[in-house]
Amino acid sequence: MSDAFDYFRAYAVRALCKARSLPRGRMKHLQLVAGRIYNLLKKEAAYRPNTQHLEDFRAAQKLEASLDRRRDDGPPAKGDFAPVRPGAEREGR
Repeated sequence: MSDAFDYFRAYAVRALCKARSLPRGRMKHLQLVAGRIYNLLKKEAAYRPNTQHLEDFRAAQKLEASLDRRRDDGPPAKGDFAPVRPGAEREGR
């Protein structure tokens, strides 16, 4: 087993745990997407180690970094993540 597998697994676990702690919404969805990317990279690295997956890894890291910056900026401006139609936020519960 390669080291890449272990690193991607650690990133996936961390990203998915972070997503679980977020409230329902766009940020949680995007954090889950980053976790899924790391899981796919982990599976790929388990079969054959290569350097072609580094671009995908960097893209996932960039996505996570942008999520962290957004979260640190404070509350979103009014209308940033507004529901598509009135009452839509209550339907998912």
